[in-house]
Amino acid sequence: MDLTLHTTFLPHTDPEASLGFYRDLLGLELVQDVGQGAMRWLTFVAPSGPDVRLVLTPPVPDPGVSDQERRTVAELMAKGVYQSIILATRDLDATFARLQAADVEIVSEPTEQPWGVRDCALRDPAGTMVRIDEVR
Repeated sequence: MDLTLHTTFLPHTDPEASLGFYRDLLGLELVQDVGQGAMRWLTFVAPSGPDVRLVLTPPVPDPGVSDQERRTVAELMAKGVYQSIILATRDLDATFARLQAADVEIVSEPTEQPWGVRDCALRDPAGTMVRIDEVR
């Protein structure tokens, strides 16, 4: 098999806050913005890896999902345990300083992890856990 990672999805609750975070702060390029209001799908790529897409979606766009299931998803998102993503950078300290100055919700400062990576963690505007690994 010859497989590559092409697209991954994360939920968002506020399209404008997500644009501010992923495009303006993290520097990802917005390549598609579909829908309106809270029902928007935002597709980003990293300038260094335009073949891999990150699509931010409404948390539960399927009309067949019950109100209780929607509440459960919202509760999990608020706790930061519904979804996560790991990004990478060559300069973790500079990246972290920029994020900290932007007043994002920091979960952990740059730390050497027992599994052999140095990373930090924060939450995006929807509560999604975003970890950033240092590429060595």
